[in-house]
Amino acid sequence: MTNTPFRGVYPAMTTPFAGDHDRIDYDQLRSDAQRLERAGVHGLVPVGSTGESATLTHDEHAEVVEEVVEAVDIPVIAGTGSNATHEALELSRRAEEAGADALLLISPYYNKPEPAGMERHFRTIADEVDLPQIVYNVPSRTGRNIDVETTVSLAEHENISGYKAASGDLGQIGEIIERTLNEEFSVLSGDDALTLPMLSLGATGTISVSANVEPERTCELVESALDGGYDRAQELQHELGPLFRGLFSETNPIPVKTAMEIREYGPGELRPPLSALSEENREELTGILDRLEGSA
Repeated sequence: MTNTPFRGVYPAMTTPFAGDHDRIDYDQLRSDAQRLERAGVHGLVPVGSTGESATLTHDEHAEVVEEVVEAVDIPVIAGTGSNATHEALELSRRAEEAGADALLLISPYYNKPEPAGMERHFRTIADEVDLPQIVYNVPSRTGRNIDVETTVSLAEHENISGYKAASGDLGQIGEIIERTLNEEFSVLSGDDALTLPMLSLGATGTISVSANVEPERTCELVESALDGGYDRAQELQHELGPLFRGLFSETNPIPVKTAMEIREYGPGELRPPLSALSEENREELTGILDRLEGSA
């Protein structure tokens, strides 16, 4: 294993629902996974925040992972986080049984553990499940930042192999990269708008929402930057900038599921309590997609 176990573009997949939103459309899920694989992405991340994991049953969660694993020949990183350690451990074990290659673990939300509890949470899962694991820091959703010291300590664990950075704090992200250079540990962007700045600091890829819609351009952006082609990467960052903003005009994954529906990649159906994208934002997103198609 190199010092960068995760490198490239990993779309944070959506979960397609049938018309009544009570049933997962597994045919569409498999089709979407294969579309992304053909586009050249480096792996897939089902049942994360973008996959509406918070409203899936545990059985649905495991079934989605299994279906994606069977559909593709690229790595599958299953979202298995929870605010209860025992639940995250159960989801992680079931994802392992379903054939996942790695795990993505959001930090415990709502109950807001202190750093000692945060570290114990992640170490418990890493001790019990022998798969590479990515710690996911998104304070806007969880209410608690995973601090630098905790992250650096976790990076020493043989099964904790990465960090998805969605804090928006480039200073913190840069320090984590700097202090884990000698570990087998990857820092990945969790914020499409900041992917290029993070790559310039030493991040090695992205777990991306926009890659569901524009996988080829997202891959070219990341691969160009990783190869030192920052002029081309900057061009693509600016081309995709309106999409990055449009996909977060409302709570993720509302806009990205709408974008996929517009592109005829799958249904835009959301599971309550999420609601449809506003007409104003849908119109704006349609225009962004049309302009991207025109410049392809």
